[in-house]
Amino acid sequence: MKLVTAIIKPFKLDDVREALAPLGIQGLTVSEVKGFGRQKGQTEIYRGAEYRISFLPKIKIEIAVSDSIADAVIEAILASAHTGKIGDGKIFVSELEQIIRIRTQESGEQAL
Repeated sequence: MKLVTAIIKPFKLDDVREALAPLGIQGLTVSEVKGFGRQKGQTEIYRGAEYRISFLPKIKIEIAVSDSIADAVIEAILASAHTGKIGDGKIFVSELEQIIRIRTQESGEQAL
């Protein structure tokens, strides 16, 4: 099993969710996060004063998937979150040792 974590631009969330639906993804976790990479933030002007925003708003999506569909999930995220501009985000893939559904106490892929 894999944990696919994607950091994307906020306006791309609906596109990513729609791209994952045909793959049978039944659940995902979404968090609003802030960060920066090569974008290095941006300069804004407020009431005549210039200030620098170091951390830009991003969306973090976490999806636990079976090994068999992990590559398809990654491809769907790549295709739907891509704008071709700096700051599109990153995808991290980690091994999941164990998953347990609390309600039924199912474990492994049955808990997905």
